[in-house]
Amino acid sequence: MVERVTATDSALELIDKLKDRHGPLMFHQSGGCCDGSSPMCYADGELKVGRSDVKLGEIGGSPFYIAKDQYEYWKHTQLIIDVVKGRGGMFSLEGPEGKRFLTRSRVFSEEERAELQKQE
Repeated sequence: MVERVTATDSALELIDKLKDRHGPLMFHQSGGCCDGSSPMCYADGELKVGRSDVKLGEIGGSPFYIAKDQYEYWKHTQLIIDVVKGRGGMFSLEGPEGKRFLTRSRVFSEEERAELQKQE
């Protein structure tokens, strides 16, 4: 099965640490407003998702959403959530850790695109 969103080992480690501290988590790919285009990490349910959001999948057992209009731009790519040193978004839970989540991406292959069409 092709995943639309994945996470690196270092991102999964940070997710586990944040879950221990805050309980269940959720992610939303920021659309570039206040905190740039960072993936934002919240306590599960802290951000209200609705019809204008698409659930891409899960990372570390936590749901990952993106706005529907932004999804249209990114749907040909797999989002790979990583961690780097630095300050996270001011509303994102990883901020005090001295690290921030970062979205990397890669274009799906023809085979992966065909598989994704079957999954829909």
